[in-house]
Amino acid sequence: MQLNNKTAIITGISKGIGKASAQLLLSKGCRVAGLGITPPDYTHPNLFFVKSDVRKWDEVQQAFSEVKKHFGEEIHILVNNAGLGYFGWLEETPVEQWHEMFDTNVNGMFYCCKLALPQMKNQQYGHIINIASTAALEGMPQVGAYCASKWAVKGLSESLFREVRDFRIKVTCLYPGSTKTDFFRNSPGIKPHDYMLMPEDVALNIVQTLEMPDNFHTVNLEIRPLQPKGPKNMA
Repeated sequence: MQLNNKTAIITGISKGIGKASAQLLLSKGCRVAGLGITPPDYTHPNLFFVKSDVRKWDEVQQAFSEVKKHFGEEIHILVNNAGLGYFGWLEETPVEQWHEMFDTNVNGMFYCCKLALPQMKNQQYGHIINIASTAALEGMPQVGAYCASKWAVKGLSESLFREVRDFRIKVTCLYPGSTKTDFFRNSPGIKPHDYMLMPEDVALNIVQTLEMPDNFHTVNLEIRPLQPKGPKNMA
């Protein structure tokens, strides 16, 4: 896909992977609409921010309506980036945290896909990027609730790509390992460090996937830091 003059919608653009992806797409000539609760700390003539909570269907509907009024009907790229995680023993996980993870990680993705797909089908062109996690590939202790939400992202993504490929719409599910963002704010035992993936590098991988030829489809993309805990002493 040639990215110049294409319209992208990204959820959660104020920081981390969402911010890095938005800035890189803007540098490629994209029009970027950002959906999120926190306004971005950067500006660009082709950046349009809509304050909205992806957990709320009515707010997502209103946000898509505003984006179309601002940029026009066509939607070429959707990056479902907004997400969060809480960690702990399953029986100690507050019900409110369970719902918050599923409302953000799963329902928000569903809402955005539901609103973007009719236009993408109509124009016979589009690419949806769903940000999952390596937690969608393997169960881990004290991460059960978060894993469950990200396995749902994986299942929806793999089903959806089969539904829409004949409409010339791509669906890519991205599985990043530990990334140096504020994602770990809810996990006091883990602090971000420089041996994690860098959000700018994850964004580059996303953009490279978007730029591949129209008949080239990356369905699942697993990326991990090579040495997530730093180099080992081999002496």
